[in-house]
Parts: sequence; C-alpha cells; structure tokens
Amino acid sequence: MKLYGIRNCDTVKKARKWLDEHGVDYEFHDFKKDGLSSEKLSQWEQAVGWETLLNKRGTTWRKLPDEVRDTISAQSAHQIMLDNPSIIKRPVVERGDGVSVGFNADAWSAWLG
Repeated sequence: MKLYGIRNCDTVKKARKWLDEHGVDYEFHDFKKDGLSSEKLSQWEQAVGWETLLNKRGTTWRKLPDEVRDTISAQSAHQIMLDNPSIIKRPVVERGDGVSVGFNADAWSAWLG
C-alpha cells in the first residue's frame, strides 16, 4: 500500500495515524517534496477521474484565475495538478489495483477489512 499526500496536511496526518493505529503497513510519498510524475497522475485519473482528484474546496483552487477555473477540462486539470500538487485531494492511496482518494475511517475499515 502506498499513501500519497503532503506531510503537513491535516487529512494526511489523520490517515497516517489511523493506518498506524490499525497496524497497516504503508509507504508514504510526499508529492510536494518528492514530486509527482505525469504518468502516475494519468494512472490516478484513469482510475478515479480527474474531477475526483481535483480539490475545488482548497485555497490553491481559489487562487486560480477565474478564466482557468471556468474553463477547466481534463487536459488543463492534468497540467494544473502537475504544476500545483497541493490542489490534489488528499490522501491518494494505491492498494493492489485500487486507488482511493480522501480519508474516511469507515470506508477504509471496509476497504482494508
């Protein structure tokens, strides 16, 4: 299992704490510090869709110019997420062939159960 996120993100901290408390082994990848490849982002987009990955509730989204937000497409979203990894909803978790986005303790219990 591999958990992608940003080390100081509160949701990522909660997710890592939950995994630790439940004895789940995982590898952590800080995509702000360690980077994120276009290929990896494309895999996630194919698995869950770019709309799921794009965090439209955060400050990074709100800082984008209106014309960028109003004309967002799969192609432009991909480049925006590569240029601004903090706009990606966190955490992104890869487990086997599955990809999940965000943290929900009940859903994770079922998913990892």
